[in-house]
Amino acid sequence: MSTVAQLAIVTSTCTNHHQTSKCFGFSFHIDSSKLTSVFTATTSHTRPIRNRTKAPLLVTCSTAKPSSSTEISSATRIRSEVLTPFRSVRMFFYIAFIAQASLGGLIATTQLIGALSNPARADSVIEIAKGLGIDIGAASLFAFLYYRENKIKNAQMARLSREENLSNLKLRVDERKIITVSELRGLARLVILSGPSSFITEAFKSSETFTEQLVERGVLVVPLSTDGNIPSFEFDESEEMKEVTKKRRRLWQLVPVLTPEWSEWLDEQKKMANVSPESPVYLSLRMDGRVRGSGVGYPPWNAFVAQLPPVKGMWSGLLDGMDGRVL
Repeated sequence: MSTVAQLAIVTSTCTNHHQTSKCFGFSFHIDSSKLTSVFTATTSHTRPIRNRTKAPLLVTCSTAKPSSSTEISSATRIRSEVLTPFRSVRMFFYIAFIAQASLGGLIATTQLIGALSNPARADSVIEIAKGLGIDIGAASLFAFLYYRENKIKNAQMARLSREENLSNLKLRVDERKIITVSELRGLARLVILSGPSSFITEAFKSSETFTEQLVERGVLVVPLSTDGNIPSFEFDESEEMKEVTKKRRRLWQLVPVLTPEWSEWLDEQKKMANVSPESPVYLSLRMDGRVRGSGVGYPPWNAFVAQLPPVKGMWSGLLDGMDGRVL
């Protein structure tokens, strides 16, 4: 008997009709003998809001398998060599010195055994023991230096690999355009939010006061809801708030695509920082796409405004490297 697998993907868009929004979601039921997709439609109603509209949100579903973030690519290795060009030379000399000291220690050991077994050579025991101690100390020192260098190398490779995986994650700018994070290097400073929809909604509200300053500094927010619900983004459409609303839409225009890959990358970051997987977090990226800061809870919008230079004007270019140290 052949196994029949039925798979359907539903992409739903929240739309406004007479000030009532309808969203359709889905759930999967997996059986051991067959694979059946069971879809459940849900309808949610919101209270009427005068002079306010909800931004259209697109939910993209995908069954693509997330790529493994533990594999070190050749590009990452090359980048590591470029950043630390003399590390391989140092590690080579450490190995050479370890081998030389070990060989000297082996020779000194055989000489010491011979001197101890021959009373006529008793006077040379002290000198041989000193030489053996020097060889053991040198081998231990260079072994420690090699271990430390290799540990730093592995940490750097892991960080560069995470940065490469992050640069390959995809974002939806609008309904027709999907880009990777790497395409925003030199153009924007991303702030990634990960948490329940209520956490993202509160972060959206708290950013309203700093909207203009954040946009001037090239900040763009990437909201990733972890509970499967769509965060509620409400924009004031009144005439006096027209310009601010335009900037707020720009600030919150990005939508993660292939959310399992985003979740995998963020879970790895949380694991390295010893943060609970359920904790809502934020990560801020530098202009070059590298992680400059992170934390549990709501992002400090006021700190971003105080620390980051504008991307335009007399300070542009000069302060591009003042995004903060890399984590």
